[in-house]
Amino acid sequence: MTDTPTILLNGTPTALTGAPPTTTLLDWLRGPAGLIGTKEGCAEGDCGACTVAIERLVDGKLTVQSANACMLLLGQVDGLGIRTVEGLTDARGHLHPVQAAYVEEGGTQCGFCTPGFVMASYAHLASGGSTKVEAIHDALAGNLCRCTGYRSIVASVERAAGAPALPADALPTLARTADTSFEGFHAPRSLASALALRAAHPTAALLAGGTDLGLLSSRSRTPPAEVIHLAHVPELHGIATTPAGLRLGAAVTYSEALPTLEALHPALHAYLTRIGSTQIRNLGTMAGNIGTASPIGDSHPVLLALDASLELTSAARGPRLVPIADYFLGYRKTALAPDEIITAILIPPAPEGAVLAAEKISKRRDQDISSVAAAFLIARERTADGDKITHARLAYGGVAATPVRARHAETALAGAPLTDATIAAAISELPKDIAPLSDWRASAAYRMLLAGNLLKRLHLRLTPPTAPLEVDAL
Repeated sequence: MTDTPTILLNGTPTALTGAPPTTTLLDWLRGPAGLIGTKEGCAEGDCGACTVAIERLVDGKLTVQSANACMLLLGQVDGLGIRTVEGLTDARGHLHPVQAAYVEEGGTQCGFCTPGFVMASYAHLASGGSTKVEAIHDALAGNLCRCTGYRSIVASVERAAGAPALPADALPTLARTADTSFEGFHAPRSLASALALRAAHPTAALLAGGTDLGLLSSRSRTPPAEVIHLAHVPELHGIATTPAGLRLGAAVTYSEALPTLEALHPALHAYLTRIGSTQIRNLGTMAGNIGTASPIGDSHPVLLALDASLELTSAARGPRLVPIADYFLGYRKTALAPDEIITAILIPPAPEGAVLAAEKISKRRDQDISSVAAAFLIARERTADGDKITHARLAYGGVAATPVRARHAETALAGAPLTDATIAAAISELPKDIAPLSDWRASAAYRMLLAGNLLKRLHLRLTPPTAPLEVDAL
């Protein structure tokens, strides 16, 4: 059936009329809705000027998350609450505590970016986010201010501590249980329906969070003719830990997966919180990152190092498991058949005593694409002659047409002691494994140097200094 997407806009049920379902929420807000407080800065999810708050019910409880309106499609937000900066004030024009704090702390300069900062701050505090400085910086890493520093903005969030979430009482009235279709934008509510749609429309774009696909509508202005939106398929959600390992549903977002992944491998906290921004991680999925098959996808080296497998499912043949190392066939080419979708990521238990390290090198710390990304899984055992490497998986992104395992370098490490000489031997093997290209992010020579230096850093992290460092007195 063809229907009309409907949202709870600033607390009021609103049909998203006047634009196709592949229109961005930002365009609709600033156009038919006439809500121009939400700004357009970059149209690609980098600046945060278009940040809105998404409201949804999870197990009957209201949750609030920030998101980039420039990357959300109208069909994608059907059934959700969307709150813009206009929706923070009450009917009498009284400011919300977050808005008031920005006024009191002088947290605005020219004001163009301010609505996005305010909405990111509101979503952070309304979801129970910490007001520790590090947490505030992480929550606002996806928002850029061109005028000045961020001290007054951070102070505004600190001042607004405890600011409440606004009610979204009408959300249950928008809930849908049946499949919907909005002019070629299909939103199945079961895996069976999703697989049937995929079989019937093998060229349709598969949409999970849309943090990559959304660029076709926002930046390129060439939206896909047909979309299958998978976020409402319950079988694609869920995180399960079993003796066989961790199973992540393909629709699980980075934000949802982060607590489980960092509990298994603490190094992933610092790494995953540098994938995009809070707004991006609230929408984006690891399976979606895999589906785009970009050689610089940040999740790929981690999953390669962890020896993950992908569950690929079709209506005709059912599910099959493909090691992620066999999934990437070439530049933007994968083993996914036209009638298949990724349904889960499976991560086996790491070898006994293994340690995972993950690195992302980019020109800018936050909100930047990697020049080189790497993940290393190393296991050692203590012998009479010292530590010996019993297991090594080295994975890189940004150094070839696909993400790669550095198997020659792994062989140089396996069975050897963890020494400078061993690391040097592994680095000497890297040219057999990787063939970087030069582009505006980095030259081939620099990428090759980075790949080796990251192995040196791994050695330093795994080998504590034998003597305290001496620092000259000033």
